[in-house]
Amino acid sequence: MYQFTYHRVDSARKAINLAEKNEDAKFLAGGMTLLPTMKQRLASPSAIIDLNPAADKLAGIEQRGRAIVIGAMTRHYDVANSKIVQDAIPALADLAGMIGDPAVRHRGTIGGSVANNDPAADYPSAVLALNATVFTNKRKIAADDFFKGLFETALEPGELITKIVFPIPSKAAYMKFPNPASRYAMVGVFVARRGKEVRVAVTGAGSNGVFRASKFEAALTAKFHVKSLEGVNASADGLNSDIHADAAYRAHLIGVMCRRAVNKANGK
Repeated sequence: MYQFTYHRVDSARKAINLAEKNEDAKFLAGGMTLLPTMKQRLASPSAIIDLNPAADKLAGIEQRGRAIVIGAMTRHYDVANSKIVQDAIPALADLAGMIGDPAVRHRGTIGGSVANNDPAADYPSAVLALNATVFTNKRKIAADDFFKGLFETALEPGELITKIVFPIPSKAAYMKFPNPASRYAMVGVFVARRGKEVRVAVTGAGSNGVFRASKFEAALTAKFHVKSLEGVNASADGLNSDIHADAAYRAHLIGVMCRRAVNKANGK
């Protein structure tokens, strides 16, 4: 690691004020992405602003009308075990329960996962497929406008996610093919139907991060059934190739995971 100044804050306002004074400061929530990146010297912020003393003020889960509101500092474990989430959006609870291992789920936060936009993270697919809205200290950002590329989002320097609002779908499911060691998604597919709209988001596969699979969306909009996906395949163009899987295999897995997700969403 490089040298940095460490700050602990007990409110979002104090965190934001510090960030405004330190242009390249980073917020620390669970640290599941930030700390490994710093250890590898891939990031060198001059200041770390620890949000954990303010966790109680930035965490929480509640239902408001036809939406679930989740505070940014809510841990994966709490999302996975929330009765509110399990009843309203069971696919989101399932996704949270698949993240990493127990240690990661007890420390990692939904806001940190979304803010870092790791290309193999699970939550970005839920945000995109469920057409969620990301709220910050400055504004609200639609899911389609939030993710900009590999580890890149629409967040401005010093901008802090405070909560994420997920519309409740009529049907949804998430399936992933995990790396056996890290449990990160080699390919993860989240499908969601709300009214007449069907959205399919893919994580772990794209070289540019999470993305929507338009061919699968079009097929499922006609009829939300696995048979609608006959003959629909993902292209290997723009997909990752690494020691775990090449682009062609990831393209194949997108189709497999999507079909499994649709069956699961339909109760099969």
